[in-house]
Amino acid sequence: MMTKETNKLQPASSAGKEVPGPETLNRAALPIAALALPIVLESVFRMMLSSVDTIMLSSWSQEAVAGVGLVSQYIFFIQILFSVICVGTSIVLSQYLGAKRMEESGQVAQASALMVILAGLVMSAVVIVGAKPLLSAYRVETGVRTFAWQYLVVFGGAGSVFTAFSMLQGTILRSYGYTRDAMYIAVAANVLNVLGNALSLYGWFGLPVTGVVGVAASSAFSQAASCLLLSWRMRTLPGLRKPGRRREAVPRAIYRKILSIGVPTAGESLAYNVSQIVIMIMITSLGTWAMSAQVYAQTIVRFVYVIALSIGNAVQIKTGYWVGARQSETAYRKVWRYQLVGTLISVALVLLLNLVKMPAIGIFTREPEIAAIMKQLFIISLYIEIGRSLNLITIPALKGAGDVRFPVMMGIISMWGISVPFSYLLGIRLGLGMVGIWIALGTDEMLRGIVMLFRWKSRIWQGKAIV
Repeated sequence: MMTKETNKLQPASSAGKEVPGPETLNRAALPIAALALPIVLESVFRMMLSSVDTIMLSSWSQEAVAGVGLVSQYIFFIQILFSVICVGTSIVLSQYLGAKRMEESGQVAQASALMVILAGLVMSAVVIVGAKPLLSAYRVETGVRTFAWQYLVVFGGAGSVFTAFSMLQGTILRSYGYTRDAMYIAVAANVLNVLGNALSLYGWFGLPVTGVVGVAASSAFSQAASCLLLSWRMRTLPGLRKPGRRREAVPRAIYRKILSIGVPTAGESLAYNVSQIVIMIMITSLGTWAMSAQVYAQTIVRFVYVIALSIGNAVQIKTGYWVGARQSETAYRKVWRYQLVGTLISVALVLLLNLVKMPAIGIFTREPEIAAIMKQLFIISLYIEIGRSLNLITIPALKGAGDVRFPVMMGIISMWGISVPFSYLLGIRLGLGMVGIWIALGTDEMLRGIVMLFRWKSRIWQGKAIV
C-alpha cells in the first residue's frame, strides 16, 4: 500500500503505455506542507521522547541521570560529525534531483553511504578506546563516572555506525520528498527506544534490571532497527536510488561537493553550541533560579520554533529542486511566501504562549521566583522568535541554493560578535540578568535574519548552484 505522498511522486501512466522513469518526476511540484508537516511531527515527537528518557532514568538513579548528562555533549558532537555528510548530501542530492540527473543522484547516495559508514567505524573505535581516559579527567563520584562510561561506550561507541547510517538514510528519504515515510520510521524507532528503556529499568516479565547499560543498548538497538526499516522502505519506493545498491566508481567531485557544504555547516553548528555553553556559564553566575528559568523556558519555547525549523528544512529541499531545475525565479518568489507564513505562525504561537504562560510554567515549577523570570522571558521571546524565524527559513533556502559560506560566516560573526559579548554586557555588567541575556540573543537573531533577507533579495545565491 502506498501513502498519498508516495502517490504524488509516482509517475503518471496510462493503460498500455510504459510508466515513465524516475527522471520524469517533478519533485519541485510537491506541496511544501507535504514536506514540512511530517518534519514538524517528527521533531515534536523527538522532543517529547527525549524528556521521557530523562524522566525514566531519574526514577531509577540520580547518579545515572548525572552520568548520562555528563556525556550527552559528546554524543551530540559525534552526531554533528555525521551531519557533515548528511547536510551536504541533502543539498547536493536535492539539486541533482531537481535537474533530473538520476545517475549523479545515485552516485551521491553511494558516496555518502561510504563516507558515513567509515565515519561511524572511526568514531566507534575512538570512543571505545578513549572513553576511560576522557572521563578520568572529570572530578565526579565513582558511580557517576561508571554510568557515564557505560552509556558513552555502548551507545556513543558501539552504536555509532547505526546512528550514522540511520541519519543518512533519513536524509536521503527527505531529499527525495518522502518525509512522511522518514517520520513514521523515526517515530517507530523512538517508541522501541522507550520500550527498551522500560525493560532495562523496570524488570518487566522477570527480566534483569540492566540500568544504564540496558538504556544505552536500547538506544543503539533502536537505531539499528531504524536502519533496517529505512533500508526496506527505500527499496520499495519509486525512483529512489538506495545507498550501496550499485557498486561503481564515484567521481571525486561528488565527494568534494558533499564535504564543501557539510563541513562549513557543521562548523556553524559547533560555533553555535559552544557560544551557548559560554552563555550558560554566564547564567550560572546569576544563581539557581536563573538557571532553572533558562532550562524551563527554553524547553517550552522549542515547541514554538519547531514550526519554523521544519518549514526551513522543507524549504531547503524545495530550493534545491528549483535551483537544480533552473527555476531560480520560482524559488525567489516562493521563499518570500514561505518566510512570511513561517514568521506569522511563530508570532501567533508566541502570543498564544503568553496567554497560557501560567499553566505552562506550572508544569515545571511552583517557585514564584522562577515563574517571575519565565514570564519576562516569554514576553521577550516575541522579539527572539521573529528574528529566529528569519534565520530558520531564509538560511536553509540560501544553503539549498548552494550559497553556504556566507550564512555560515555571518552566523559565526553574529554569534560571537553580538550574542556572547552583549549577553555579558547586558546580563552581567549592567545587571539586567536573564532579561538582558535574552535581549542579546534576540538582537543576534534579528540582525542576522535581516542580513539574510537582504542576501536573498540580492540574488547573489543564483550564481552559487552546485550542479
